[in-house]
Amino acid sequence: MPHLLPDTGPQRVLAASNFVCTVGSGLYLTAGVLYFTQAVHLPAGQVGLGLGIAGFVSLALGIAVGRLADEHGARGVYATTLVVQALATACFVLADSFWPFVLAVCAATGAKAAGVAARSPLIRHHGGERPQEFRACLRAGTNLGVSLGALLAGWAVQVGTHTAYHLMVIGNAVALAASAALLVLLAPVAPAPSAPGPRWSALRDRPYLLLTALDGIMAIQFKVLTVAVPLWLVARTTAPHWMVSATMFTSTVIVVAFQVRASRGIGSPAAGGRAYRRAGAAFLVSCALIPLSAGAPVRAAVCLLMTAVVIHTVGELWHAAAGFEVSFALAPRHATGQYLGVFGLGAGLAETAGPSLLIGLCITWGRPGWYVVGALFALTGLAAPPAVRRAQHHRSTRPAPLPAAGSAPAA
Repeated sequence: MPHLLPDTGPQRVLAASNFVCTVGSGLYLTAGVLYFTQAVHLPAGQVGLGLGIAGFVSLALGIAVGRLADEHGARGVYATTLVVQALATACFVLADSFWPFVLAVCAATGAKAAGVAARSPLIRHHGGERPQEFRACLRAGTNLGVSLGALLAGWAVQVGTHTAYHLMVIGNAVALAASAALLVLLAPVAPAPSAPGPRWSALRDRPYLLLTALDGIMAIQFKVLTVAVPLWLVARTTAPHWMVSATMFTSTVIVVAFQVRASRGIGSPAAGGRAYRRAGAAFLVSCALIPLSAGAPVRAAVCLLMTAVVIHTVGELWHAAAGFEVSFALAPRHATGQYLGVFGLGAGLAETAGPSLLIGLCITWGRPGWYVVGALFALTGLAAPPAVRRAQHHRSTRPAPLPAAGSAPAA
């Protein structure tokens, strides 16, 4: 699609690197758990425990590596995280028991989280006047890449042999290595000037931490379509099971087609706060429609589910665009990596705790749980605008960065 191709050379290099990386991610996201349970023959409980441990390990790495990218140059740090992730992924073929599996998956997951933070200064530097819009372009490309990777993973799952699964793992590792190699075409980014105050300023910025928490609560919505809806569709509705794939395909197409456009309409932190509010309302409507599909005739169940998925995905567009805007606009330029690493904590916690929360409320409890989840999203959206205003006020009182060594004083 034309809107997925950025305007400048550096942006195209970053977009190409991101696309290649996410094709590999699609391989792992689709069939990674099956690889460890079917090819390595680890019990599902051990796989879940190992992935949970890796999720918690990755939370702290994003902040630390993000600060390294700020202080020592983002391109080299980001490329290093991709290489580490490639090597750790390749080690999956050697993981034949629980602890080697835990070590490999912790290294891969931690490097992935660190790479997200380390890439942030590159996005800000090469993103022009609107790095948030460039970030939206990368997200649309991510969805396209993951979809292609998922198609390739489907072959490995269908064949089901050790060789097929090993080829899938090696394909992911090669994609990560190729993504790192493409960064050679990108000019290095000099470290930003430092600012007075504590080195770990992001962890002391309470208004920004509040926004991180609110975004993390709302980020649970990313697990609604991948965890709650499939389980609900299969267990509680008369809809055909192939609708699981149809819902995911529909959501992916909407994100690829409209994420950049949605971000163009959100040009300030205040607009980001209002987008959070709209997203919360959309999630409330979606979560109110989904439980109505239980016990409904097949056609009615299909219509309700597809309508809910479309509304939910529109909310996802607004939520993602709002997160891009406030996370970049309210982070000081000299500490972009550190601040974006902190902002990623919310999504990381949602990734770790979201599935169990949604299963407990929406699947185990049933229809009332969907209404509770929808209300949680709506209340979070309502809390976002005042939280953004508070963070803007705090930013206006923040000390200015010190000039780089050897630079001339302002006239």
